Amino acid sequence: MRPLILASASPTRARLLRAAGVHFSVIPPDYDEQPYKRDAQRNGDSPRAVAEGLAAEKALAVPRPAGALVLGADQTLQLESDMIDKAATEDEVRQVLARLRGRAFQLHSAAALALDGVIIWRGVQSAHLRMRAFSDRFIGDYLARLANNLTGSLGGFAFEAEGAQLFDQVEGDHFAILGLPLLPLLEAFRRHGALEE
Repeated sequence: MRPLILASASPTRARLLRAAGVHFSVIPPDYDEQPYKRDAQRNGDSPRAVAEGLAAEKALAVPRPAGALVLGADQTLQLESDMIDKAATEDEVRQVLARLRGRAFQLHSAAALALDGVIIWRGVQSAHLRMRAFSDRFIGDYLARLANNLTGSLGGFAFEAEGAQLFDQVEGDHFAILGLPLLPLLEAFRRHGALEE
């Protein structure tokens, strides 16, 4: 099998791949997303396009041995035409949850595979979610229990855990909500020699 490198520090993405029986090593990219996002905003790029572009950039940012596949991934949250960034503090998580409460939004999960410094595959899947109109007290209790696990999390929720309580409607692929377009990605692994056909 061709060696595979996951260019991501996300424990959720690593768990998804391991659960699917994929063997890989992890090398998080040394990559600053902010300049790319600023350029994308100036260019009017959609949040979906930003996720696709960042996945490719991260796949190319990792030092790799010749012949190894490198998987880059990114996810963006789109509320109407706005892209919501990751919250860095508990207060920012509270603000994001208050903004999303009772509203519908989209998650765009993108992945890209690089081989010897060239992108050979890209994939993106989008999911539509709606947060229920929960109370201020619920937000307070939720943050009191989970705030340390939510900073750095897109949207301020952990959908794979207690964050599922925040939603009343979800349409789309479960894996994409968690951060990878997994089924198309597994097919790409098979096609490029990282999994058996």
